[in-house]
Amino acid sequence: MPETPTPSESASEPTLEEQIAAYQREFRDLDPQVEQVVSALQRLNRRMNVAYGRQTTTLGISNAEWEVLKALVLSGAPYRLGPGELAKRLGLTPAAMTHRIDRMAAEGLVTRERDENNRVRVIVELTNEGREQWLAAMRLATVFEEDLLQDLSTAERHLLGELLTRLLRRVEEAQPDAGGRLTDLD
Repeated sequence: MPETPTPSESASEPTLEEQIAAYQREFRDLDPQVEQVVSALQRLNRRMNVAYGRQTTTLGISNAEWEVLKALVLSGAPYRLGPGELAKRLGLTPAAMTHRIDRMAAEGLVTRERDENNRVRVIVELTNEGREQWLAAMRLATVFEEDLLQDLSTAERHLLGELLTRLLRRVEEAQPDAGGRLTDLD
């Protein structure tokens, strides 16, 4: 008589091989090579997001706050954007963006001020504290990412980067509106 799995065993995620075998059993037209690539990318993305979340938590910020800091840094000095532009870049609703900015302003990571040239327009600006938090998160991420890729040679890293960029371009061309999210993650 086979042993009954413990609750933790039965609740664990199947291996990629087990998942693909189950999919093939239920959907015979499945290409196992395609499914291996796609499933591995999905799992890698999920696990990396968890790892990054743990890192930002140690800094006292959330992944959501990290995204705003990153968007402001990517905008270039003086690291200022309007809430609408931030919402668009992050794929959020204006209400979710306002909530996030309120929280971050209270924490001293950003400031929110009226535009001197257009008093109706609000400008969100990265503070020195916000930039320091961004830099600290980048330091942690760099260590994690170097460790993640440690088994790949320079040539393999280059090839992997090129291949993933090609896949990303294909999705972006086929789904140009897919940069946002289905729902807000706040």
